[in-house]
Amino acid sequence: MAILKVENLVKAYGERDTCVTALNDVSFSVEKGEFVAVVGSSGSGKSTLMHLIGGVIRPNSGRVMIDGQDIFALEENELALLRRRNIGIIYQFYNLLSTLTVEENVFLPQLLDGCPIDAEKADVVLGLIGLSDKRKHVPSELSGGQQQCVSIGRALINNPALILADEPTSSLDNKTGREVMDLLRQVNRNYLQTVIIITHEDKIALQTDRIITLENGCLVGDEWVN
Repeated sequence: MAILKVENLVKAYGERDTCVTALNDVSFSVEKGEFVAVVGSSGSGKSTLMHLIGGVIRPNSGRVMIDGQDIFALEENELALLRRRNIGIIYQFYNLLSTLTVEENVFLPQLLDGCPIDAEKADVVLGLIGLSDKRKHVPSELSGGQQQCVSIGRALINNPALILADEPTSSLDNKTGREVMDLLRQVNRNYLQTVIIITHEDKIALQTDRIITLENGCLVGDEWVN
């Protein structure tokens, strides 16, 4: 069974003469363990698609199924819980809480659920992202690449159904960007984690296994890279 099904998604903004269709009847599915890029130029609809898959906005019509659950059939509080527990989101600009330590930022989804930090799991996740020696540092004491690694750890902490990465390397230099992509590939291969990257960079998309292309709100390409 597909871990993600996007079915006939339509999302429009505005009304009548000012109406703009951001997504127009987009459908595709993703199996567990896939490493996928969604590409397109500015205004193609890729950010809207990410926000719909992440349950941040609702469509005009169509469905998003995650692990068999129609996420838009949920009430707002149920959808918020699903986002926190089943969807890991990696943002372009990290979205870390400045007053929390590395360890606390990584465990934030579980702390919000009232769960204490699991020391053994912390060792594993902080080791994976290469920040075991910086667990008590705050974000201002980290480089941009290290902050992005914290956001990857936070996305992983609940073993979500899928991880969405929004332009995860665009604010990083080339070397650090490669390291972040290597970490995402490691997460995908070693943990069979489903990863979907939203990007406008061909060199990033070509490091994934499958490229979905959007243009003017429509799906115009879906091809395997490797």
